[in-house]
Amino acid sequence: MLAGLAGEAEPYRRLLNELSGLLRGFYARRCPPGVDAEDLVQETLIAVHTRRATYDVGQPFTAWAYAIARYKLIDALRRGRAHLRAPQEEADALFAPPELRGGAEAAMAARDLERVLADLPERSRALIRDVKITGLSTREAAEKHGMTESAVKVAVHRGLKALGGKYGGSDVGED
Repeated sequence: MLAGLAGEAEPYRRLLNELSGLLRGFYARRCPPGVDAEDLVQETLIAVHTRRATYDVGQPFTAWAYAIARYKLIDALRRGRAHLRAPQEEADALFAPPELRGGAEAAMAARDLERVLADLPERSRALIRDVKITGLSTREAAEKHGMTESAVKVAVHRGLKALGGKYGGSDVGED
C-alpha cells in the first residue's frame, strides 16, 4: 500500500490482486444466500482505491481494508432486507391464510373509512354511516336520529360534499 501511495503501479496492482483473494474468502464465509460475494469484492476494491488517501500509514493496512469490507457487507445486507419489508398495517394480511385475506382488506378499508369520516361532525358521520354504509333509508335514519327526512338528506349531502372537497372530488351525486 505504501508503494502504491508513492505512485508505484506494479506493487499497487499486486496489492489489489492479493486483497481480492482475501476478500473473496472473507465474503464467502459471511454472505447469506442472495448476496453476491463477487460484487462485494469489486465494491470493496473500488472503495479501497478511491479512499486510499484516507489510509493512515501508521496503522495496519488489513484492519483498514477489512473495516471497509465490513461496511460494504452491512450495506449489502441492508439493501437485501429493504425489499422484504411491508407496512406494519398490512402485516396481518401477510400471515393470514388466502381464504381470510379478504377480511384483512375489509378491515383496512374500514379503518381508512373511519379516518376519513373523523373529519366530520359526529351527527354527519353517524348519518353517512347509517345511510351510505349500513344501508338505512333516509326515513329509517330520520327516525333513528329524531330528524326529518329532508334534514337527513341535507346533512348527508353536506357531509359528502365536505369530504369530496377535502379529498379531491367536486361533484357529489345523490347515491
